[in-house]
Amino acid sequence: MKNLTILPADTYVVLNKTVLSDKDRKIISMLYQPIIGYTATSLYFTLLDDLDKLELMSEDLTHHHLMATMQLKLEDIVIAREKLEGVGLIKTYLKKGNINHYVYLLYSPLSPNEFFNHPILNIVLYNNLGKKEYEHILNYYKLPKINLKDYVDITSNFDDVFSSVRGSILEIEEDVTKRDSNNILINKGIDFNLLISSIPSSQISDKCFNKETRELINALSFTYNLTTLDMQGLVRNAINERGLIDKVLLRKSCREYYQFENSGNLPTLIYNKQPEYLKKPKGDSSKWAKMVYAFENLNPYQFLKAKYKGAEPTDRDKRLIENLLVDQKLNPGVVNVLIAYVLKINNEQLTKNFVETIAGQWKRLNIETVEEAMRITEKEHKKIKKIVKPAKEKKIKEESLPVWFDNDNEVKEVTKEEEQEMEDILKELV
Repeated sequence: MKNLTILPADTYVVLNKTVLSDKDRKIISMLYQPIIGYTATSLYFTLLDDLDKLELMSEDLTHHHLMATMQLKLEDIVIAREKLEGVGLIKTYLKKGNINHYVYLLYSPLSPNEFFNHPILNIVLYNNLGKKEYEHILNYYKLPKINLKDYVDITSNFDDVFSSVRGSILEIEEDVTKRDSNNILINKGIDFNLLISSIPSSQISDKCFNKETRELINALSFTYNLTTLDMQGLVRNAINERGLIDKVLLRKSCREYYQFENSGNLPTLIYNKQPEYLKKPKGDSSKWAKMVYAFENLNPYQFLKAKYKGAEPTDRDKRLIENLLVDQKLNPGVVNVLIAYVLKINNEQLTKNFVETIAGQWKRLNIETVEEAMRITEKEHKKIKKIVKPAKEKKIKEESLPVWFDNDNEVKEVTKEEEQEMEDILKELV
């Protein structure tokens, strides 16, 4: 369903699953927008404005209506919607037909207390805003403290004010609007069987790995890019004398572990898929098309790991890739082509200066699609050799150029080793 093509004529209806206040609007603008961006925030409020006067449900609308209202391409609206889905503000349902019909369920944002204690959103907000701005917003939401030491609580209880008498029969109605927020879902998680088996049963209680704790561990592993093996020691060190996991200590340990491995930096989130509208249309079964498909449908981490023959890439290489995505703002598929190109012509090394020289050039040339990146590698090859300093440049041989190099943009004959490597990479998508 993720690769489904959406059309302007496809219809949708908005259903409000919550009760939103002006404070919620401010929470979305102040806390969520630095993470999901202005376009996704604007889409949420636009869908909210589509609701009827009672703010319960919209009439049937087309996606062309959204395009006209927001003055955006439909592809950008889809990306914005997926970001809202990712942070739990929207759930999407689809009914397929001649004209597809979507239902968008709107949910409340987390409360400030929930947000600032969330293992993912809180960290990303801090990293995206910086310490000064983060603390400014945190102070905005802090409750004022009043010393009640010399005061006496004289609040009346319910039964002090009201009494119970016989009344009429009342049936309980469940379908009444209420404030409702949606959980953030993470598909890839920790292998809890392996994790639990690594800890002596005498050290943990039956309630040690309950649902809430498992969700926290999954969230922390995603936020800090930790494997099951990484989490084993961190979890063991966070078990208290009652055989339960000290959640505060676990959060602190994961954060410190990540900062130690990443020169004191904290993680952030990026939209790490090649946008659908920048992908090559399906239907071509040539080797060129297979390579394009692989570059477009693997995120750079998966692609780099495939180039490592399944081994974990070095932290240095991962930081370099993160820089291309976050700082240079290259599209993921373009980054994959850059990885393949540099490894091929630079003796299987991702030399930082070399990579960033090419990345800067591609950014200035506004290279957005995989095919553009593949073609520019041939066109600009001679220029790139002149840009890189001779003292640092590896000898680049014509026979070592990537297999897609050809004046007619057709794939040259590939070796069995290269063909097998591409097949192994394509297996990552199965």
